[in-house]
Amino acid sequence: MHYFLGIDCGGTFIKAVLFSQKGEAVASVRQGVAVISEQAGYAERDMSQLWQICAKVIRQTIEQSGVEPTKIKGVGISAQGKGAFLLDKNHQPLGRGILSSDQRSLDIVKQWQQQQIPEQLYSFTRQTLWTGHPVSILRWLKQHEPERYQKIGAVLMSHDYLRFCLTGELHSEETNISESNLYEMQAGSYAENLAKMLDLDDICDKLPPIIQSDQIAGYVTQSAANETGLAAGTAVVGGLFDVVSTALCAGLDDETKLNVVLGTWSVVSGITDHIDPNQSLPFVYGRYAEQGKFIVHEASPTSAGNLEWFVKQWGLDYSQINQQIAPLAPAESSVLFVPFLYGSNAGLGMKAGFYGIQAHHSQAHLLQAIYEGVLFSLMHHLNRMLQRFPNAKVLRVTGGVVKSPIWLQMLADLSGMRLEIPAVEETGCLGAAMMAMRGVGKNSQSLDCFNQQMQTYHPNPEHFEAYQRKYQQYQALVKALQTLN
Repeated sequence: MHYFLGIDCGGTFIKAVLFSQKGEAVASVRQGVAVISEQAGYAERDMSQLWQICAKVIRQTIEQSGVEPTKIKGVGISAQGKGAFLLDKNHQPLGRGILSSDQRSLDIVKQWQQQQIPEQLYSFTRQTLWTGHPVSILRWLKQHEPERYQKIGAVLMSHDYLRFCLTGELHSEETNISESNLYEMQAGSYAENLAKMLDLDDICDKLPPIIQSDQIAGYVTQSAANETGLAAGTAVVGGLFDVVSTALCAGLDDETKLNVVLGTWSVVSGITDHIDPNQSLPFVYGRYAEQGKFIVHEASPTSAGNLEWFVKQWGLDYSQINQQIAPLAPAESSVLFVPFLYGSNAGLGMKAGFYGIQAHHSQAHLLQAIYEGVLFSLMHHLNRMLQRFPNAKVLRVTGGVVKSPIWLQMLADLSGMRLEIPAVEETGCLGAAMMAMRGVGKNSQSLDCFNQQMQTYHPNPEHFEAYQRKYQQYQALVKALQTLN
């Protein structure tokens, strides 16, 4: 029996899962990773600490499994996209890693919007332009920390950095770098003219070679083996943008299905074999982990992270939350919650808040409003994606929300669509392990975990109208708040 290690570096945790070649999870460990926010709008991560935690999680997973390290034939890493993890010219961490939720470049992005730079870029990049993109962060550094900018030796994203720590080899993985605004989507390569438009033409030689998700990027060094417990010489593949990983594990295979992720971010994804130039909306495309295919997605940091914040403040667990919400009538409360604690999909710089609270409302009503607000924000993305994928009939849902039947039924009732819940857990780790299987020549398409029956939720027509009315109230509230921003 051969084994494959999948690592998922997310917004809150690093997880490692060891899978058998049949897709069976034999051991898993996760540990929290701090987000450093010492100034308003900053979201950073200590790069050396990130690697140390990653190495620790790998070692503990191998120890828990009892598997001989030489039987682990490949390693893959899935991670949140965007941001910037910089190395200096000696390939040492250059300050802290900057996450995609960082908003320090807000003024630069606003200026680019006034100059219509996003519109000029879009036909080449198929990207929007916002604060978490590598180009926004790099432009801010060039303007505000020029000495640090001049010391840049390599521009990486988080999984590129962790892969470098394992192998000593520098690469940019394609599903992630394709959404950087430095990559021309149709050509499938970096484009110097894009960097020049953003006054970043001096960064081009700092961009490592592009590598595909299932391509072997290097092999575990002896130094990394000593830290992780992996065998030196173990193959490490390019890996995945975590949105791509979840889409793979959701089994998206045509344009009738969409993947909804409700984790740190709200994400709606679809898979296509072509770029549609006739759409009026600027849909975000990225390279997919299958040849000739693209992932199309809408996303914002307006998801379950909002609930997580309140859980910490009130000392609740998720079972208690569901128990409180269950007796409440669907969409009956006047309480609305705008889930913009970590960012917005309604305007740069907008903030979170409750509206409509009256004296008879309880903690349960506030929790219900958080559930609803996260889904109302998701509907902004879903309704747009249905313009690009008009034949979509099914939502395949992954992320922390799948542990809450109440939240899932609420989504079915609000959207009016059937939900299918894949039996796969830890989609980030499994998708990464699948790429490792492919990279070393093992078939990852017939894994046992994909043959299990999906759980389904059907919309309740009686609740649909009530949720739609409250969703309209939410939209009106967001519109009013935009005037204050």
